[in-house]
Amino acid sequence: MSAPREPAATPPASPPSPPAPSASAAPLPPPAATARAPLADRRPSTPRPALDWRVRFVALSLIWGFSFLLIKVGTEGYAPFQVTFGRLLAGTAVLVAAMAMRRERLPRSARTWGHLTVAALLLNALPFSLFSYAELTIPSTLAGICNATSPLWGMALSVVALSEDRPTRRRVAGLGVGFLGVLTVLGAWQGFSGLDLPGTGMALLASFCYPVGWIYVRRTLAGTGSSTLALTGSQLLLGTVQLAVVTPLFTSAPTSFPVLPTLSVLALGALGTGLAVLLQYGLVQEVGPTTAQMVTYFIPVIATAAGVALLGEQLSWNTPVGALIVLIGAALTQSRARPTPPPAPAPAPAPAENTPTTHAASPGDAHTALPDPPEAAACLSRS
Repeated sequence: MSAPREPAATPPASPPSPPAPSASAAPLPPPAATARAPLADRRPSTPRPALDWRVRFVALSLIWGFSFLLIKVGTEGYAPFQVTFGRLLAGTAVLVAAMAMRRERLPRSARTWGHLTVAALLLNALPFSLFSYAELTIPSTLAGICNATSPLWGMALSVVALSEDRPTRRRVAGLGVGFLGVLTVLGAWQGFSGLDLPGTGMALLASFCYPVGWIYVRRTLAGTGSSTLALTGSQLLLGTVQLAVVTPLFTSAPTSFPVLPTLSVLALGALGTGLAVLLQYGLVQEVGPTTAQMVTYFIPVIATAAGVALLGEQLSWNTPVGALIVLIGAALTQSRARPTPPPAPAPAPAPAENTPTTHAASPGDAHTALPDPPEAAACLSRS
């Protein structure tokens, strides 16, 4: 009779599939399983996409960078609330189609739907509408630069709202540098002359909504059991419903559908709010949130270039200089100290002769997923 076989070793459980994002989010933040885990744990279980991640990274940067130009063109033919409603409607259609292809189910919990309603307001309906209203009076280049302040607001809020996200001297310095860049963009030494303060304030408030909404999402929607795609699609659906209720109260039905503004709104939704979410989530899954969030730094550059080249917007010296200072500050606020490697374990004593050797699982055998950084969702929320 043959000796019984030892049971096969059970491999460590792989983390659940990560979700972009606003944009990014949204745009919901990537789950904690997408945080900095060992390289082997971050490898996607699905087949590798046909396009290299660098190509998709560039495409995402262009899509979100051109979003501010599309908003500007859209407001030339439609009211701001109508631009936001069309954007959310087109983006929802793309995500619903993706959910149908992947056979995703909508959340079933009424509590989850309640939290998603608040998230839709903070991450979609409100900031999208604020940007649309802002671009009635400010250039798209300035709107894109204001959007780049989201990591600064996020860092300031995380100090207060996220106890595990401790500030460091470098990150606090980055916060100060970033807001110095904002003052440079706005021309504070000139008394903000020639600047439309209400429009600029709405653009900055829209950027502030993103980290507020993400902190809310992180605290209320973690561990719901639904996939991120299902949560994001549901969130956009609720945002569309919100705008469907609000828009008729403040605007009248359009009497015409001009071609260029209509195409701009459809592209803004289908690409900037639909396809961009799928691209961002794929990047988070493949290269991790730290690399994927770098798209944030390209958005204002592309938005500025598009506004100047295609819309003929004027650009004074303080705008690009201030934008560069803002990006440096944002990069500093997202820097993190490298974790100290644990001390090497002491070598185990050699087993005594004729003593059976047993294997006890060490703490290193279990891969603990670290919480994802708050800034990882910064660009997701721009969806």
